[in-house]
Amino acid sequence: MADYFRPLVQREAPLHAYRLAGGPLWFERVEHMRRDGFREIIPAEDIPEAVLNRLTSPRAPICGVSMDQPSIMGILNVTPDSFSDGGQHQGREVADAIKLVKDGADIIDIGGESTRPGADFVPPELEAARVLPVIEALVAKGVGPISVDTRKATVAEAALSAGAGLFNDVTALTFDPESLNVVAKSGAAVCLMHSVGTPKEMQDNPSYNNILLDVFDFLHERVEACVSAGIPRGRIMVDPGIGFGKTDAHSLALLRGLSLFHGLGCALLLGVSRKSIIGRIANAPAPERRFAGSITLGLEGLNQGVQMLRVHDIVETRQAIALWSALNIEA
Repeated sequence: MADYFRPLVQREAPLHAYRLAGGPLWFERVEHMRRDGFREIIPAEDIPEAVLNRLTSPRAPICGVSMDQPSIMGILNVTPDSFSDGGQHQGREVADAIKLVKDGADIIDIGGESTRPGADFVPPELEAARVLPVIEALVAKGVGPISVDTRKATVAEAALSAGAGLFNDVTALTFDPESLNVVAKSGAAVCLMHSVGTPKEMQDNPSYNNILLDVFDFLHERVEACVSAGIPRGRIMVDPGIGFGKTDAHSLALLRGLSLFHGLGCALLLGVSRKSIIGRIANAPAPERRFAGSITLGLEGLNQGVQMLRVHDIVETRQAIALWSALNIEA
């Protein structure tokens, strides 16, 4: 039976503590888990050496962005129907992307197909027509780095050729059989996110045997598929996919157990910005009124060692990170 080890993250560095993923946080104990319900707290020094190495090894920069301190992925949806900002950037996409960088985004994530629950499929030709002009214009102005948010190999290949440096796929390269080859050939970074089904039906009664371990195993399999295809682990990020084919209870369990995913040996991306779970729990039906909840969940991610937050509200998040860093990163 497989064993899982979740580091219990802390700010202090006592005598036998280990630095988590080369970042500012530490751990000296781990939760040892199995699928039969077995759970115990043990010293970190007692876990297998290979697991300890993955938990402690520093994460390589992604698209030139350092992973040894918190960073921000700014969201730019060039779509008419995204749940939070659909249609808001029409005609001013490039200017809005430049503003994201000025406000403090470390990387810009550009998407041309909404993946909100219930969203319809967008043909690759239309999706490419939405994102490529924006990417090309930003590259011409020297603005970046740029991520392309897509699940289609042809769109990703064109975007990477135009100058994007990260392929952010909500299906972890499973939607399109050519996606793995696109990443392997391009030399680009990739973000593997967990989701189930398609946006149209992913919220139709999702179920798991053990949400935390099921998502971990899925992402482990996808990371290993990438490594086997010649993609270095240092170019891979993982994202547990909060709200993608998950109930609120599922998402909360993932948020509580985020530190488990450091065992994959990859940088962690967390996307909780303005998500509907905030609206339901905090009685905030309007997405644009959810930035306080977004920051709260984002800070919980930072407390568990997440390296990058994917957000809409850049200024507010940058301010929160500055205060978090002052409290948690030694001068």
